[in-house]
Amino acid sequence: MSRFTLALIAGLALPAAALAKGPPWISIELPANPFDAATRGAYLVVHAFHHGTALPLPVNGTAEGIVNGQRRSVPLSFQRTSQTGAFALQNQWGERGRWVLIITVSQGEEGGVAQAMVRIGEDGKVAGIEVPTQKGREGAFPRRITQAEIEAALR
Repeated sequence: MSRFTLALIAGLALPAAALAKGPPWISIELPANPFDAATRGAYLVVHAFHHGTALPLPVNGTAEGIVNGQRRSVPLSFQRTSQTGAFALQNQWGERGRWVLIITVSQGEEGGVAQAMVRIGEDGKVAGIEVPTQKGREGAFPRRITQAEIEAALR
């Protein structure tokens, strides 16, 4: 095989996110689809995108909460689903307290991150979801959630 053919094959094998510029995007599906065995019983589903394309980008997060006046932090784990770029999240923080879920989709060091902040009230229901953005040349781009924003959401 020629070098050109090898380069072409290698280029086709790379995920689209590695070839494209710009940050990823995150969206939260709530409630999770009870008819999909992969999401049945999930608290919510995280969708990871690069531009309009769903991709299996790394997803991680923490639950920051206050339970009985005590501050808690719980690392979150996500399960792949039957959909590309979709990850189910089970309740790992418990039934008591007020919580903020900080969920991050990352696209490597140069590709940036997109984060969602999911506020959960003491009744266990979602009180709000935010994906913070900043203005860029081509519109709104995701930005990191600040510690001040987390603390304000827990008050």
